Amino acid sequence: RRKRADLLGEMAEALGLANVQAHGERAEEAGRGVLRDSAALVIARAVAPLPVLLEYTAPLAATGGTIAAVKGSRGEAEFAEAGTALEALNCEHAGTEQMRSEVASQMRVLLFRKLGATPTRYPRRPGVPEKRPLAAS
Repeated sequence: RRKRADLLGEMAEALGLANVQAHGERAEEAGRGVLRDSAALVIARAVAPLPVLLEYTAPLAATGGTIAAVKGSRGEAEFAEAGTALEALNCEHAGTEQMRSEVASQMRVLLFRKLGATPTRYPRRPGVPEKRPLAAS
């Protein structure tokens, strides 16, 4: 994780992106620390099914911030299962964008807006979101 975060940090610096930070810690831990409610934009790709990914990312986003979830062909099906997570995490769907690349033609970016503070019980302990996702049962 640390090597990937370092690489992303170097890339942001090379591109002159001054307000970009890359962190190499588990999202479940970062979402309980100083990074909680701090990001205007949180980007995640191919991490987990959407309800789990939202539990990882919503605590990091500031109220009014955006979560961008890069998803493949199952993205729309996962979105249909994410209603419970969206409600529990105080988020709403803000749109879907198709990737404009031949390499990523099947990829979509699902955008979510954080409406209010994430309840303190989220994110749950590492491993729990995968075992018991916030999805309609």
